Amino acid sequence: MRSMKAVRREATSAQEARAPTSRRAAPRDPEPLFDADLFDLPQAMRWREWMGRVEAAIFASPAPVTREALAKLVGRDCNFDDLISDIRDDLRARPYDLVHVAGGYQLRTKPRYADAIRVLNNGARAAGPPALTPTELLAVTAIAYLQPATRAELSQFAGREISRDVIGSLKALGLIAAGPRAPMPGAPYAYVTTKRFLEVFGLASLRDLPDIEKLEDAGLLTPSSAERDLNGVLGLTEQRGEG
Repeated sequence: MRSMKAVRREATSAQEARAPTSRRAAPRDPEPLFDADLFDLPQAMRWREWMGRVEAAIFASPAPVTREALAKLVGRDCNFDDLISDIRDDLRARPYDLVHVAGGYQLRTKPRYADAIRVLNNGARAAGPPALTPTELLAVTAIAYLQPATRAELSQFAGREISRDVIGSLKALGLIAAGPRAPMPGAPYAYVTTKRFLEVFGLASLRDLPDIEKLEDAGLLTPSSAERDLNGVLGLTEQRGEG
């Protein structure tokens, strides 16, 4: 006769053998593929859905969204420029605009609502440039046009020393970054502007900077007039909205 101990051991082994089968999860259905083309919708509904997708993606992003990224949300036969134009038309009565900055698209409140947003003091980030001293503005403008530019080259342009504190302040604001070391004695860092620079000054790319030859002809890039006139060069005289 088999002992009770042997019976229990066999029962336990049988339960352990069955356990993996009983715990096995049922296979899940694969996630449906994202339908960018929407061929099952009428053309008008398809267009409105594409507009909604693009606007929602831009709204949800803390940074400008590139055209290449947004193109993944719409069909291959979508005229993206027309779509952006229609979104902007839809926003005309809204308190914010769709703008092209720093190589991508971003929603920004219209300038006339900036004071209302600041009253709330709830951490909303200003979309426009931070408060800059005349020397900081002169330095960042010079870097934008001369980059990569060393501190010595900036000082030569300004006609006086651009201090390390000025460079440090612009770096802390995220407007400039250290680029390659210059091929000169001491191999000093040369500085370049950043994507943040484009964003806060409302530029899609550096190609949108005012034509440097026209500025030189107007005397705006000469050291004697730079501090006085550079506010207008990068649009600082315009009131800007919040991000």
